[in-house]
Amino acid sequence: MENSITKQSWLLLTVLGLIWGSTFMIIELALDGITPFWLAAARISIAAVITNMIWLFSSRQLFLTQSKDWPTLILSGVFATAAPFIALSWGQQYVTSAFAGISMASVALLILPLSYFFVVSEKITTFTVLGMFFGFFGVVILLGPEVFLASNETKEAYGRLACLFATFCYATSAVLTKRLPAIDPIGLAAVSLTSGAMFVIPSAWLIEGSPPSVSKQTLIYLLILGLFPTAAATFLRIIIIRTAGPVFMTLTNFQVPLWSVFFSIILLNEPFKISMIIALALILIGLAISQMSEIKKLIKINSL
Repeated sequence: MENSITKQSWLLLTVLGLIWGSTFMIIELALDGITPFWLAAARISIAAVITNMIWLFSSRQLFLTQSKDWPTLILSGVFATAAPFIALSWGQQYVTSAFAGISMASVALLILPLSYFFVVSEKITTFTVLGMFFGFFGVVILLGPEVFLASNETKEAYGRLACLFATFCYATSAVLTKRLPAIDPIGLAAVSLTSGAMFVIPSAWLIEGSPPSVSKQTLIYLLILGLFPTAAATFLRIIIIRTAGPVFMTLTNFQVPLWSVFFSIILLNEPFKISMIIALALILIGLAISQMSEIKKLIKINSL
């Protein structure tokens, strides 16, 4: 099917960026009424039920070829859901939602070197190296010198590292997904969330004990997290890729940190440091440089 970028494509892309960008604010609010591991468990479980029901009614086959790689599929699911969701939920106890959102911009930069080593078709170009150079310094500024001087008095430095670990998990999942044989995207989402739930629920029980009772307000936040940024966003992503193409989809990388900063400052009234603006600028510049070839393709497609 030929990709076609329309006004609807831009609208869907904006909605997806808005949903993902607001995720960190909702996590921040939900953490007032639930522990981080159980927050991740609830979010994944709700989304897993929704996606599995949709996949069941669609009656679609999971693997589209004779080749089946279950270990990679399950591992990619854990790295796409359970591991980063736990890291973000735990990390956001000690850092602002703006910080968490900005750190997510480095996912695309991490994918590049991982793809080079683990995906045969990927190549490193001059633009890639230059982009990674800018992005690296952006991440260093974002982390700050305190991360190397962490003490027992504050866990903010550990919270920063947890957010960066989440970006590593997302990048690893993306590379593992690239290595999978042809697969149905709805089934991929369902299996990924299910494998994530099977990992995070026992982990939450082991580390934090039995599920806590939550208030109605906290339950609403959990439902929002499970329904919108976890389940609905998955299907929006599929629609955008199928209609406008994967190159167009990469533009969400620029939106998410900007939306997270907006919600953090305007709605949560969280403190914001000048170093975070500098870090965001460097990471976005690095992202733009590293994806220069993809952006040129996008401009070419859009001008046709």
